[in-house]
Amino acid sequence: MARSPSSSAQKAREALAARLKEAMRRAGLDGTRVAHAAGWHPSKSSRILTATTLPSVSDIETWCRLCGVPDAVEDLVAQMFAADEMYSVWKRRWRGGMATDQATYGPQFRRHRRIKVYSASVVPGFLQTFAYAQALLSTIARFNGVPDHADDAAAARLEWVQLVHEPGRTFAFLIEESVLHYQVGAPEDMADQLVHLLTAMTWPAVSVGVIPMTAQRPDMWVQETFSLFDDARANVELLTAEINITTPSEVDGYTKAFTELSKLAVYGAQARTLVGRAFSSLE
Repeated sequence: MARSPSSSAQKAREALAARLKEAMRRAGLDGTRVAHAAGWHPSKSSRILTATTLPSVSDIETWCRLCGVPDAVEDLVAQMFAADEMYSVWKRRWRGGMATDQATYGPQFRRHRRIKVYSASVVPGFLQTFAYAQALLSTIARFNGVPDHADDAAAARLEWVQLVHEPGRTFAFLIEESVLHYQVGAPEDMADQLVHLLTAMTWPAVSVGVIPMTAQRPDMWVQETFSLFDDARANVELLTAEINITTPSEVDGYTKAFTELSKLAVYGAQARTLVGRAFSSLE
């Protein structure tokens, strides 16, 4: 795996690489000698030491054995998994099926009370209908070359979507107006999704803002889709991977972006007008 685009994820990898390097130096070894003893190509140890490649469990076990620190394996493996979770490639996540992956979100989301989502491309998952989610997940599966189990995945998604109706949580959603016009699924499915969005705007714990295409953006621009959980963790969705960010300075950046984007959005009757306009365009 290439270097992570998230500085939080990359710092976690570099911290792990530093510990492996320290163990190697204390054992009087270098990368070339470790690779030779392990039966690896020399470039492999180089990639591990430069945090370009995240080592596997067996890599760490071999490294610690050669450096004479077998007791460090458990701690280093835990650190490896923590770094790996920060940058999660979709294809690897979906090996067990998209439905299984969707089911993991519920327990994660349930731990948080204030959830904020900005989306520039699709209706946020918490506001999706079954048909919309099914069509979207099917498209994603085909693009990534993974088994298309969109029916089961959409059903699993709708289970955690019910969190918006549980007391004690608040949700703030920001979407670009273009999201209302990107047709996902059949026209009738898109129409149902827009009607559902209008309904969601009436839910007491939910705020939905729509950023008009005509909005002036002197201080903010269109961002990648991201979510904030209690302003303590940011989740960023890329084309091929998901990044989980917990470094306070980086989370603050996304919190600031959400605040600035909120100022560009319209709410209430104005937002409903934009949704209605998109609905009319389907006809």
